[in-house]
Amino acid sequence: MDTVPAADSSNSENNNSNTTNNSAATSSSASAPSRYENQKRRDWNTFGQYLKNHRPPLSLSRCSGAHVLEFLRYLDQFGKTKVHTQICPFFGHPNPPAPCPCPLRQAWGSLDALIGRLRAAFEEHGGKPEANPFGARAVRLYLREVRELQAKARGISYEKKKRKRPQQPAQLPPPGAS
Repeated sequence: MDTVPAADSSNSENNNSNTTNNSAATSSSASAPSRYENQKRRDWNTFGQYLKNHRPPLSLSRCSGAHVLEFLRYLDQFGKTKVHTQICPFFGHPNPPAPCPCPLRQAWGSLDALIGRLRAAFEEHGGKPEANPFGARAVRLYLREVRELQAKARGISYEKKKRKRPQQPAQLPPPGAS
C-alpha cells in the first residue's frame, strides 16, 4: 500500500521549480515590484480571502458592486479615522478639544486608493473593464458619500478650488510712440 499520495510527489517537483524561480527572481533586482504593486497584490489577496469567507462563498465572476460595498463596510471596523456623528458636540470641528465616543472608520482617501488598486488588479487578472465591480456606479456614489460625510464631520471642504487666471500685465505703448 502506497501511503504517499501522488499529489505530494508533484508538489515536491513544484517546490524545486519554485525554489529555482525564486532565486532567479531575487538575483535580478531590476524587476522588483514597486510599493504600489506590492500593495495592490496584498489588497487583491485580501479581497479574495473576503470572497472565500463570504457566506455563501462567492466567485469573482459573481461579484457585484453590492459585494464591493459590503467589503468596504467590513473594512470600516479596522479604520483609524475618527468620524464624528451629527449628534456629537465636536461635529464639524477639525481639531476636537476632548475625546468622544464617535466611531473609527476608514478614511475616504484610503478607500479611494484601495478601490483604484482593486480596479486595476481586477483587469490584470483577466476581468473585463465593463464588468469591473470596483468601477460600479454604486461604489462611486458610496465613495462620494463617505467623502462628503467625513468632510462635514471634520469641518473641511473637499470642493475643487477655482483656478485663478493669470493676470496679464498692463499694455505698454509700443516703443517710439510718445
